[in-house]
This record gives sequence, structure tokens and C-alpha cells, in this order.
Amino acid sequence: MASLVNQAAHAAERKAFGLLIDGMLRHLNKAEDRSAVFAKLVDQAGRFWGDDADPETLQRVREIVQDPDNRWIRFINRVLDETDPGYAKKVLLNLGYEGFFRGTKLIRRNRERYHCNIPWLILFDPTNACNMHCEGCWSGTYGDKSNLSFADMDKIVTQGKELGIYLYMLTGGEPLVRKKDILRLAKKHNDVMFGIYDNSTLIDEALCKEVVKLGNITFMLSIEGTPETNDARRGSGHYEHVMRAMDLLQKYGIVFGTSICYTSQNIEVVSSEEFIRFIAGKGARFGFYFHYMPVGNNAVPELMPSVEQRKKMIEQIRWIRSDDCDLEFFPMDFQNDGEFVGGCIAGGRNYFHINASGDAEPCVFIHFSDSNIRTHSILQMLQRPLFKVYHEGQPVNRNHLQPCPMLENPQILQEIVEETGARQTNEEAPEDVYHLTGKCVDYAEEWKAMAQEIWASQKHNKPAYENYTEEKTLHPELAAFEHADGSYGIRCD
Repeated sequence: MASLVNQAAHAAERKAFGLLIDGMLRHLNKAEDRSAVFAKLVDQAGRFWGDDADPETLQRVREIVQDPDNRWIRFINRVLDETDPGYAKKVLLNLGYEGFFRGTKLIRRNRERYHCNIPWLILFDPTNACNMHCEGCWSGTYGDKSNLSFADMDKIVTQGKELGIYLYMLTGGEPLVRKKDILRLAKKHNDVMFGIYDNSTLIDEALCKEVVKLGNITFMLSIEGTPETNDARRGSGHYEHVMRAMDLLQKYGIVFGTSICYTSQNIEVVSSEEFIRFIAGKGARFGFYFHYMPVGNNAVPELMPSVEQRKKMIEQIRWIRSDDCDLEFFPMDFQNDGEFVGGCIAGGRNYFHINASGDAEPCVFIHFSDSNIRTHSILQMLQRPLFKVYHEGQPVNRNHLQPCPMLENPQILQEIVEETGARQTNEEAPEDVYHLTGKCVDYAEEWKAMAQEIWASQKHNKPAYENYTEEKTLHPELAAFEHADGSYGIRCD
């Protein structure tokens, strides 16, 4: 009986949010009416959160959404203007209501109930198969020997939703090698959002029509700068595939972004104002930047950016997000934005990875596991020793410019693997933790000095919610301390 009541309440809440979104979309050409609907959405969110809502935060957000000249409100309005209305409604319902509002509330409740990390998203690989062989990438060497069945993928999403997880990202391999099963999955689970990291080569008119109809798929297209810098790593002709895919997605009103691996060879190009203005002009509205990771025997450590290049990357990304910049594009830096998400997000804290063999890995870059989707439930995976070590030990470093237990703190990953007995899962060729972290030791030491210099020069507002079991770090020589104004920094004891 309680279950039926909860289902009815869920359906009523979703309908209420849907009606507000309908009202907003009806006033696409009336900024003042749209602002009023934005404010109603904030009020609805406040009622939904109840006692958990912060009145001051809600009031600040209410003031922002009612200011049509605010940079990010102009940005949101542009996205709404250029997006297919039916598609926009589904994204707002699935990512906004189910993911941010209802999902986050369930996740926090389940973290307390089960005493483990519960992530906000799950990343999984439908297949290892890929039709490209990018320099330094482990995936292109796997072949097509490993695939998640439709039943495996369905299990991931079904069990994830029970825990409050409504965002799923797909990588590989090239996910669209499994296009038929992905569309089937998106149709069955039409209340969640799927994001596909994609090389663009299999996006066509027919797929775009299906995506608009479903409304719950977006794409992060891999691109690495100019035709020269991109094709040097990804192969001749790939740049043209990306351009065609962008044109199609823009034509059909599908929200999409980019996935950019920055290396020592392309970092200046892919972070330049000229490049970002270009991809924004092609319709990309957000982008994930990933620091090159020397994973696998196919890795090229020389592709890791220098510390000077990484410092410039931090400055550039934060400038692009500042009010001093007019670029209509929102970039996120997986390695350098730790401060804004409380450090490393892996190990189920905010996400984890399931590879094409079904192994649960802490991170897409850390190929070690002690559980599998074919023998464990999602909850059981999160309660296994490997993920519990992450739960108990995060953050591994209080300087959030050194968040990773592999790249910046290689000894920590060695300790994690030794303590849990996790097995290596790299299918390119076996790679033990010492071989993997050995490629990071010199880099970590060199970056440490630069990271501490940058961190000490900045003011840092301590997040209100960090999802740590207690105030501690696996790095005993690093300790957090708060300033009188509530900001915090690092001291070396």
C-alpha cells in the first residue's frame, strides 16, 4: 500500500513540474513571462525540499532567475530558444525534476540508510568495440570481445533508479556500435537522462529523429581542436565527422556538448577563446575537459600536460565561466574543478564506472574491481571493500587541485588496491597498480608544488555539503583549516 501511495505522489509531483515547464515553453518569446515561470519553479523546488531547503539560497536563486540580464539566465534562455520544445520538456523533467530534485533527495536518504556512497550518476560501457584507434587510448585496442547485454544495462538502470540515480552516461568503445539496444533502453527508461560520449561517426538523420522523439538522450562529442590537432590523434577525416554531427544535432534542436581530452600537444588550442567560440557557434552548449591519463600499456606519458600548461588551463576555464566572458558555453574540468565538488567524485561518491565486462570500477581511468554486475546488485557493489575504502577515505587530499588517487597521489591508489585485493581489469593487457602509478610518480611530485602555490593564492569557500564520513584525509601531512570568514585553506604540518 505504501508503495502505491509513493508512486501516486511521485506521479503527481512530476505532473506539477511538467505543467510549470509547459508554461515556460509556451512563453519562449516573452522573457518577462519566462522569468515568472522560473521563479515559480524555484518556489516549487522549495516546497519539494521542505525543511531541507535553505531560504537564503532560494532567495538568491529567485533574484537571479528574475534578472533577464544575468549572464547565465541569458544562456539558459538561448538553450531553450534553440531546443526542440518536446525534447526540452523531457530533459527538464528527467534531469531537473528526477535528477536534481527528487533523485538527490533519495540519494542522500539512501547514503544514510546504507552507510555507503550512493552516486548521482553511473557511467557504463555498452561495448569495448570502437571503429577508431586514437593515439594513447586503451579502448581502441580491445576489439569487440566484451559487451554488456541489454539485460545487464537494464539491470543497471532499474536498480540505480531504486537508489535515486537518474543520470547515466555511456562510453566505451564507441557506444553507438550498440545503437539499437541504447534506443531500446532509452525508450524503456524514459524517465532518466542518458549522456553518450561519442566519436560522431555514427550520428545520422535517422538517429536524430529517434532522439528527438525519445527526448532523454544527449551527446558529448569528442573533439580536440583544429582539423590538424584533432586528426593527428584521432585519425584523418574524424574532424569532418564531428562537424557533420554538430550540424545535425543543431538542426534537430538536440542539446549537446563536447568531450575534450587535453594533452601537451593540444591544450593551447582546445582551451583558446577562438576554439570555444567556434564550437559554441556550432551549437555546443557545454563541455567536459579531461586531463590526459597514462592508462594502459598503450599510454603515451609524454602527452600529459606540463605543470605550466595545467596552470594556464585552470585560469582559462575559470575565466570562461566568469562574468567577464561572453562565451555561451559552460565548460567543466574533470581534473581541476575538484574544489566545486569536494574533491575526487569517484568510487561511488558522485559516480562510478561499469566496464563492458560488467566490472564495477571506481573511475573510468582506474581499472580495478572487486565486483561485477552479473554477480552483484548496484547496492552490493557500493558496499564492497573497494568502494567502502573510497567512502571512508575521501577526500584523498584536502588540496582539491590534487584530487586523484592515481594521478596526483599515486601511493594512495597502491594502498587502496593492496588493502582491498581488487583485481586489475585492463583488457588491453594486464597492468598492475605499480605499473600504472609508476607513470604518475614524477608528474605528481612536480604538480604538487604548483598546486599548493595556486591553492594558497586563492580564497576557497568551504562547500556546505561534501558527503564525507568525517573531516579527515588519507594524507596526514595535509590538514584543512578554516579562516574566520568561513573560507578554508591548506597547511602543511
